[in-house]
Amino acid sequence: MFGRRKKSGSAEGTADAAGEAGQLTDGVGVDADDSEAGDAPRRANLPPAPRPDGPWDISEVSQPEEGRVDLGGVFVPAVDGMELRVEVAGDAIVAATVVVRDSAVQLQAFAAPKKEGIWGEVREEIASGITQQGGIIDEVEGPLGWELRAQVPVQLPDGTGGVQLVRFIGIDGPRWFLRGVISGQGAVQPEAAGLLEQIFRDTVVVRGEGPMAPRDPIVLKLPDDAQMVAEGVQQEEQEGSRFSGGMGQLQRGPEITEVR
Repeated sequence: MFGRRKKSGSAEGTADAAGEAGQLTDGVGVDADDSEAGDAPRRANLPPAPRPDGPWDISEVSQPEEGRVDLGGVFVPAVDGMELRVEVAGDAIVAATVVVRDSAVQLQAFAAPKKEGIWGEVREEIASGITQQGGIIDEVEGPLGWELRAQVPVQLPDGTGGVQLVRFIGIDGPRWFLRGVISGQGAVQPEAAGLLEQIFRDTVVVRGEGPMAPRDPIVLKLPDDAQMVAEGVQQEEQEGSRFSGGMGQLQRGPEITEVR
């Protein structure tokens, strides 16, 4: 289910708090006939809005692999100098983080109802979780539609408390939902996040035809030529591959880095 705790990856450590803050409560349904579990009114979920600029469904793109990295459940746009890190939950790869210089965007795709978008309800749940942690939420209409700009409480390396600025973005597609978490400089200065926003827009989602419960993560896979190595180990022999990588500490998922 969407929101179960997972081992969360980060972009130079910037997305750790975002992954924790963005987790939702297990068992929260999205179907129209779900009974109300609490006193708060459920936000109505409208049909998915048009996506003239993406993200794209696999059925809408003739050559999804062109200029993108094939991760199975999503095709992620490749840009010069980026790092691409994948994140795991148990044995499954469920998210990818694109790091570009001092900014990052985490991408995660989920199954969704056929005729109902879930981003409005998801925003409400993320906002509730962050405010319960003592964070601050601002819901604004940004370049990608409605988004959350959050100040998330974090513990600094010296043990003192601080805040991390994070942007939660989302788009409803046909039977899927794509969530992005922008961190680093792209969250501090949203006007400087154009490249990350374009990566999100140009992502292609592969939902598949099999049955999936709403909010189940769409599982990803490593690229065919990815090579996994222990963090800190240098492998000069990897020059023949498009990707090199490393296995982080327990709180981080495996990483693959594209050198372009």
